[in-house]
Amino acid sequence: MFVLIGLAIIAISIMGGFMMEGGKPAALMQVTEFIIIGGSGLGSMLIANPLPAVMGTLKSVIGLMKGNPFTKERHMELLKMLYDIFMMARREGLVSLDQHVEKPSESAFFQKYPGFTSNHHAMAFLSDTMKIIISGAVTNYDLAEMMEIDLEASHDELHHSSHICASLGDSMPAFGIVAAVLGVVITMGAIGGEASEIGHKVGAALVGTFLGILLAYGVFAPLAKALETQAKAEESYLGSIKNALLSFSRGDAPITAVEFARRNIDPGVRPSFSEMESGCKNPSASGDMAKAA
Repeated sequence: MFVLIGLAIIAISIMGGFMMEGGKPAALMQVTEFIIIGGSGLGSMLIANPLPAVMGTLKSVIGLMKGNPFTKERHMELLKMLYDIFMMARREGLVSLDQHVEKPSESAFFQKYPGFTSNHHAMAFLSDTMKIIISGAVTNYDLAEMMEIDLEASHDELHHSSHICASLGDSMPAFGIVAAVLGVVITMGAIGGEASEIGHKVGAALVGTFLGILLAYGVFAPLAKALETQAKAEESYLGSIKNALLSFSRGDAPITAVEFARRNIDPGVRPSFSEMESGCKNPSASGDMAKAA
């Protein structure tokens, strides 16, 4: 929502100021400049990145319109889920978790936490790590290193969209100059014509430079920053899972393991200890938090 509001403020401010100075909006509607800059930007993005990455970037940008999904309620749901799965292991033994982590998408336990199951990174990370814990095949030190390797690989994927968007933004001023130079070439071909015609062609050429700079610093740079912020929020979410699993594998009590997860959450959306304790130990809280998330 704030992405749309920000883009609207930029558009209104620029167009409003332009019109207050006596400018005519129609003068900026140069379709050919949009084609040159937009087509060049799309082409460069396809050259530099595989198609799935490009499609993922478009999906991520559209997802920004919904706002950051990693809210306080989403983190509370995660803490509740971690507590419940650790309590299940304590009551019924680690083997009881096998049926849930082998096929997490079909598990009735995980389906109670839709916010968690909607994140494929988190689901895969938790399930794969729990399989290792259940097997008892690695030490805590090796488990920590293994999770770090996994998170590093996820880090690259999470930040891919922001890097693509930032790279595209960096190229926009250059493509704007290309469009402007092409406009000047056309203008030079009409140099013997009427002054009004030459002025129109020069104005059209300058729109290319204007558009390139506007897209770079008014659209793609802010979008890249927003995508980076969301990626860091997801990293924090995955980091909470890592800390909880490492604590659990050491033999800590479920509430202690969940507290390790809580401490990793950004202070702006971190539940208090009392909220966490109440939410984890209150059986009815699971459904309420799932709805809120």
